[in-house]
Amino acid sequence: MIELQGLTKRYGDKTAVDDLTFTVRPGVVTGFLGPNGAGKSTTMRMMLDLDNPTSGSIRIDGKHYRELHEPLKHIGALLEAKAIHGGRTAYNHLLCLAQSNRIPARRVDEVLEIVGLAPVAKKRSKGFSLGMGQRLGIAAALLGDPEILMFDEPVNGLDPEGIHWIRNLMKGLAAQGRTIFVSSHLMSEMALTAEHLIVIGRGKLMADTTMADFIAENSRSYVRVRTPEPEKFKDALAAASIIAVIDDEGAFEIEGAESAKIGELAARNQLVLHELSPQQASLEQAFMQLTAESVEYHAGGPAAEAGEAAAPAPQWGAAWNTHTGKEA
Repeated sequence: MIELQGLTKRYGDKTAVDDLTFTVRPGVVTGFLGPNGAGKSTTMRMMLDLDNPTSGSIRIDGKHYRELHEPLKHIGALLEAKAIHGGRTAYNHLLCLAQSNRIPARRVDEVLEIVGLAPVAKKRSKGFSLGMGQRLGIAAALLGDPEILMFDEPVNGLDPEGIHWIRNLMKGLAAQGRTIFVSSHLMSEMALTAEHLIVIGRGKLMADTTMADFIAENSRSYVRVRTPEPEKFKDALAAASIIAVIDDEGAFEIEGAESAKIGELAARNQLVLHELSPQQASLEQAFMQLTAESVEYHAGGPAAEAGEAAAPAPQWGAAWNTHTGKEA
């Protein structure tokens, strides 16, 4: 378990991390999200005692990192995969780490096998591709067989097979009861991997919740219906006191009612439906919605560069009030 209490880090008059308090619990993969400059890397560095906090505290299974004897046996981390001596072989790089933490040499061979680098164990790391360097960094994190693992952008440079492998590895480790804390900007992958989310913006905590609740709380969910009998469907909705929105394509968008209920309503009224589909935002859309005001740098398109006014945001179709039969 990782516990942060009132963690703050200032560089001069700039506050990089602002009074962060949260707990990373074992048994689930916890995603750590935030825009560039949000303070994620600084937070992770402080967890590993690579930066000193201005105030606040961090506990790794109840202890400060400095109090951990042979820390690789307690917490393994991948922060920067290329932070290795290029002249060393993959085996010797891991052997040095193992000897410094009294880890048996046989463990080096085990983790090289786990990450798929056994065939290149005797090759110097300076010739490794980005993906191979990433696998070596993951091997180093696994070396002490720790109960806590931290990964910063673990899929960076990996091919599709490697991404699938690291995703299943993290899930498997969490299923063993370990604490898994992973930071990534790849939202599609995070949505498939993490069960719990910690989201920060400008150094402040913005969300500490499950993946499902985060998406539900920061996005619009509705049921989309298309029918060749729109007038009859409107009447059925009105009789059931259900309000619908009609989009530009003539499809109905219904909030506050489950798709099963809508389907049963259509069946009772002998209505033909061409589409009945629940719609929910992706993790990326929910994240963008929550952190829109926390993004430090905004890219400008051609219109912005030319000084033109930004195009208006797309609008939902007219809301049809099924009680009055008029547009809202």
